[in-house]
Amino acid sequence: QLQLVESGGGLVQPGGSLGLSCAASGFTLAIAWFRQAPGKAREGVSCFSRTAVGTNYADSMKGRVTISRDNAKNTVYLQMNSLKPDDPAIYYCAARPDYRCSSSVSDYLYWGQGTQVTVSS
Repeated sequence: QLQLVESGGGLVQPGGSLGLSCAASGFTLAIAWFRQAPGKAREGVSCFSRTAVGTNYADSMKGRVTISRDNAKNTVYLQMNSLKPDDPAIYYCAARPDYRCSSSVSDYLYWGQGTQVTVSS
């Protein structure tokens, strides 16, 4: 059973930056970041795989996020810049046993517990 552990969430001021990490207990093919704000559906933010490096999904975050991966550490990172008041959410990483990225929640088999991101002055 693959385990995913997110870290790096916290409080940041509007316009600030925050980096999230997702450490996997083993090698992953496609790994993605999702976010879920209160009362809203979970949405895909970005995905990394061998065939879809740095695919971004959330229109509201385009140009503000960068996904990267350290294969030696089985860790994926999400760098978020210019954070806005509507970015607060729980950010999850998820992995699927397929090299193709997807923005669909149902395509991912493994999920982390999530890390809270709060944007406030």
